[in-house]
Amino acid sequence: MGTQALQVMEQFPEMFEIELLSAYSNADLLIQQALKYKPNGVVIIDDRHYLTVKDALIKEDCKVFSGVQSLVDCMTMRSIDMLLSCMVGISGLAPVYKAIENEIPVALANKESLVVAGELMMQKAKEKQVPIIPVDSEHSAIFQCLMGEQGNDVEKIILTASGGPFRGLTLTELEKVTCSQALNHPNWNMGNKITIDSATLMNKGLEVIEAKWLFNMDLDKIEVIVHPQSIIHSLVQFVDGSVKAQLGLPDMKLPIQYALTFPQRLNSKFPRFSFANYSTFTFEKPDLNSFPCLTLAYEASKAGGNKPCVLNAANEVAVAQFLNGKIKFTDIHRIIEQALIHIPFSQTKTIESCLEVDKETRNILS
Repeated sequence: MGTQALQVMEQFPEMFEIELLSAYSNADLLIQQALKYKPNGVVIIDDRHYLTVKDALIKEDCKVFSGVQSLVDCMTMRSIDMLLSCMVGISGLAPVYKAIENEIPVALANKESLVVAGELMMQKAKEKQVPIIPVDSEHSAIFQCLMGEQGNDVEKIILTASGGPFRGLTLTELEKVTCSQALNHPNWNMGNKITIDSATLMNKGLEVIEAKWLFNMDLDKIEVIVHPQSIIHSLVQFVDGSVKAQLGLPDMKLPIQYALTFPQRLNSKFPRFSFANYSTFTFEKPDLNSFPCLTLAYEASKAGGNKPCVLNAANEVAVAQFLNGKIKFTDIHRIIEQALIHIPFSQTKTIESCLEVDKETRNILS
């Protein structure tokens, strides 16, 4: 996501200046990007790579920091006009919240921030009058469909899902799938964690919770439909029965550009969608028997309190274990379900309490 964002910004050098870059552990890529884009500073989250980055950039006019707290502290920089948050998982929570506190507009690709602390995030954004512009293709599509519809009531929003690489398989068949098969997404090129989330449909569950907060929508008005072609990115149905959809190729550069240049639509050189290349669009209901993670996400959001935090933490732990070959694909939803059952309900009224629930859940599952 971050690499694609830089490609978008390269098209408009007169509009964008890179003030800060961050990476978790990919020090080599961060160094390459810093040398190319000349940011004021970089943050390598994994402390083990700090000296590598610092030594590589010692002759550059570039500050080097490490750790999540350093990234949070950087959100006080008045030279930052917008934060594009592409961090994976709970790690994006504190930096995004600090950016909002400091009245920095947010282009949000880190859906987990709203999953675990949606009410807190949206309250703070309203208080500070800070825009949160969605970057996920589905939420960008909804955002675009709602433009010009102020005052018109929405009957429901419809999130589309590709179905992932295992669409059509039974739960029994899913017991035998491999990690390499799960990482082979049919349409999208994404990082490992989000690709596994797509395969389990947890990604869609997280997007349902994100949509609830972004668009102030009741869960029973958020529907998921499987659309294998991944051309219709999501839809909005209004109370008169009319449905609006946003279409485009499965390429994140379009929603990234829309978020960065909103409310303008600027000319881009990216490939265009053509109806001539897609003679058929198909749709089907998600198979909740084979992919129960979607149901778990709805249930956690309905329960409220700490349950979305538990859901997200348990999912991150389970996905990491699957990627490391420690569990089966179908164990992912079982671990999440058990965590939701056995970790007692509690309220989460601060960012700190959300982070504490995340830590406790990980400790229990470790």
